[in-house]
Amino acid sequence: MAEKRDYYEVLGLQKGASEDEIKKAFKSMARKYHPDLHPDDQEAAEKLKEVNEAYEVLSDSEKRARYDQFGHAGVDPNYGGGGEGFGGFGDVGDIFDSIFGGFGGFGGSRSTASNANAPRRGGDVSSSVTIDFMEACKGTKKKLRVTHMIKCTQCGGSGSDANTTIATCIECNGQGSVRVNQRTPFGTISTTKVCSRCGGKGKIVTNPCSKCRGSGRFRSMTDIELKIPAGIDNGQILRVSGQGNAGTNGGPGGDLNVTVSVRKHELFLRSGNDISCEIPITYAQAVLGDKITVPTIKGKVEYEIPEGTQSGTKFRLRGEGVKYLGRETYGDQYVTVVVEVPRKLTKQQKELLKKFDDALEEKNQVKRQNFFEKLKRKMEQ
Repeated sequence: MAEKRDYYEVLGLQKGASEDEIKKAFKSMARKYHPDLHPDDQEAAEKLKEVNEAYEVLSDSEKRARYDQFGHAGVDPNYGGGGEGFGGFGDVGDIFDSIFGGFGGFGGSRSTASNANAPRRGGDVSSSVTIDFMEACKGTKKKLRVTHMIKCTQCGGSGSDANTTIATCIECNGQGSVRVNQRTPFGTISTTKVCSRCGGKGKIVTNPCSKCRGSGRFRSMTDIELKIPAGIDNGQILRVSGQGNAGTNGGPGGDLNVTVSVRKHELFLRSGNDISCEIPITYAQAVLGDKITVPTIKGKVEYEIPEGTQSGTKFRLRGEGVKYLGRETYGDQYVTVVVEVPRKLTKQQKELLKKFDDALEEKNQVKRQNFFEKLKRKMEQ
């Protein structure tokens, strides 16, 4: 009999670990080797069996005490004696159901031998697409080439050559699973496992299809037209139902999940469904006020800035932002005006500007006046 590993080592724990640490380690290791993540992987199945066995002992205070004192012999009378099974431990699924509730977090109930030949949904497929900023705001269509498993066009998914018949498996009588009785120190445990003769299909293909080699599916590249709705944002995922891998045993196809990347715009910055941008204005426009042209994602609009507008003032244009997904409402656009200070003035321009500045009264420059009043009070303290 092969030498068993230390149960604490199996779960990656130190002797004396708490109950919470044992439970947490088991969940982590069970997810790591779960059959949904490793289909038809015998090594992963053996690892999972080992993890389950370790948890069965260490999670039971009495069994753990015997194990800590006597090792494997304290919990498995057959250890070293060639007995069958692995010390009377039950079905792996019993532990899964009690700890994880059927492993629903992995996208569905776990696969068991009893329903091995039932229709199974195909797996999801991931892809990505890059679009321009304005395409994201207004919506667009893109051609996308997807590599996925499709139903065999030659055999229609049966896996059998057209000139041959598909026979019911005599080993499992078409059930896809067989019952196995396992003797343990606590009695005989009856479990089911996938039929080794038909691989869980319940049928025997005597002459496999030459195109899919009996699997009923083959890998193919398909061009699809992806409709991207107005308002999609960078990093969001579009789901295309049924465009993933084809199902097996007549099951539905999986989904295609497309991650959308949006290129940056040279003028606009998006935050949620709002758009912001900066517009430079002249000193005269800021002082006297003016009607300026503002670019938006829908086109140009006119906006009148009032007299005495300060640099950095932000205005809101209602409804000029991005459309909300699935709704007929829009965000806003925020426009920040920045006063551009002229450079390289002529002598005449400088003299005119100096005369203008000298003619200004303190009341025309409230911020400047308040600043120097505060500074004066501070200096007098």
